[in-house]
Amino acid sequence: MARLRDVLTGRGRAFVASGTTLAAAGWGLGFTDISRVGVLLLVLPIVTGLISRRQRASLRVERHTSPSRVAVDERAIVTVTMTNAGTRRTPLLLAEERLNLALGDRPRFLLGQLGAGEVRQVEYAVRSHLRGRHPLGPLTVVLRDPFGLTNRFAEVGATGDIVVLPRIDPLVGGRPPGNGVGAEGEIPFMVALHGEDDQSIREYRDGDDLRRIHWPATARTGDLMVRQEDRPARRRAMILLDPRAGAHQGHGASSSFEWAVSAAASVVTHLAGLGYATHLVCSETVHDGQAAMTTDADHALDLLAEAETGPETELAELVRAAHPVTASGGLVVAVLADRDEESLRQVASLRQPGGSGLAVVLDTATFADSPRGAHTSSGRGGGGGGKGRPVGPSASAYAELLHTAGWVVAVARQGDGVPEVWSALTTRGVLVG
Repeated sequence: MARLRDVLTGRGRAFVASGTTLAAAGWGLGFTDISRVGVLLLVLPIVTGLISRRQRASLRVERHTSPSRVAVDERAIVTVTMTNAGTRRTPLLLAEERLNLALGDRPRFLLGQLGAGEVRQVEYAVRSHLRGRHPLGPLTVVLRDPFGLTNRFAEVGATGDIVVLPRIDPLVGGRPPGNGVGAEGEIPFMVALHGEDDQSIREYRDGDDLRRIHWPATARTGDLMVRQEDRPARRRAMILLDPRAGAHQGHGASSSFEWAVSAAASVVTHLAGLGYATHLVCSETVHDGQAAMTTDADHALDLLAEAETGPETELAELVRAAHPVTASGGLVVAVLADRDEESLRQVASLRQPGGSGLAVVLDTATFADSPRGAHTSSGRGGGGGGKGRPVGPSASAYAELLHTAGWVVAVARQGDGVPEVWSALTTRGVLVG
């Protein structure tokens, strides 16, 4: 019956009700003519429904989103361009754009008749409080028969999407503290870590400046050789995101995992702006084989927009993928949930002697039962947390574990701001194990 109510318009339902009443009354009272009228009223919606199925809305639908990537709670304008690709004039159409509920209400609009090749544009605004890649469309149009008794729903055109990036908080301060292996200017051929030649002389390539030809090497090898210009070394930073579903608590935008994703996005953006060669280690980069590759900020944000939680074994897999990146030192930043001592010991091993390790341990219990924004961070490192309610025992113990392994640690609770926690980490001296 629910399906029948969708197909029939108000007029169609009136025809069916009237036809049923007349047919039953005529049959009961013995008036054949009244029964015939009732049957006619019942049959008419069926016939018109079959006629409406022969109608075709040959629409070509294209979407343009401005901007195509937005931050959480940022407004975007979607322009839907509809072109009549058929040779006949389209009927009057009621259209509805299918959207994810996170983007707001589904826009509806009346689409007038379009001649062959005629184009019409409609704009609507979307805003999402949830990160992710949200689909746009398809466009659902309602076709009515000539008598207005039945509806036919048809999906036309291709779908699109919009990327909602995680919340990015601006982080203040200069370079995080650190020196030694992985630091700028302290490894002679650091450029090799970025995929460049680590030799001062290499073979000639088409397009090389002839003034760079190294004649002694050319004479010795018999092949044209040129001088390799060394580039300044760049500091390297790896950001690790704990994806374990069982370790995080809370739901939606106020969950501990969403806080961790926002923190990772903020740190990647900040370090890339400082000139670091950044590596993002999360479920998405490990599964795609990109963990060892340098990731620019834009690509990292796209990956974090679609970051999802995984099984309990996921963190161990991420640590294995991160070891080749951290083997020669550099800055390691980890955002971790307060669960499983053995897993955190594995994470602790990522910081190499002489390298720098910054860790944020989430007090996940506070994300399960605290209202959002209820606390303010005090910015204490080495197991410190915000003011008010004390830090959970597991978060404090895990922070102390990492602190003992030579990491600078801060505990984050629900309501603590990413900038305050980051400031607490970067204002401490590096503890070398």
